[in-house]
Amino acid sequence: MSKPQLLLLFLQLLLILPAAFFPLSLADVGTAARYTPPYIPTACYGNDQSQLPSSNLFGAAGEGIWDNGAACGRQYLVRCISASVPRFCNPGQTIQIKIVDRAQSLVSKPSRDGASIVLSSTAYGLIADASATSVNIEFQQV
Repeated sequence: MSKPQLLLLFLQLLLILPAAFFPLSLADVGTAARYTPPYIPTACYGNDQSQLPSSNLFGAAGEGIWDNGAACGRQYLVRCISASVPRFCNPGQTIQIKIVDRAQSLVSKPSRDGASIVLSSTAYGLIADASATSVNIEFQQV
């Protein structure tokens, strides 16, 4: 290989390798809190309990994603990335939830105000220790 070809190969590797170690993420980072029943009525569906997934994997949108009600019915992949207490996250656990309510108008009080997403107790328990008031999450609309 000639010197110009080696230089070109080196430059290509210099540009490509960082992308392999630092992939682009399309997810957002925020906080999750939990809430317990009663789950209805909801801001999205009123008293229509049939809109709650039977898996109980649902949540309420915080103001940052509420979007004047457009968040209703959206699906999000959610995973716990850290908590104030070590080992409160369930590593490698990602869940898919449906937005059924607005966090600001929940019937039952969330474990923490101002969360990006408030998860049903079932959903929260799958990604984090249920005794944690809130956790840091990565979430992505699907």
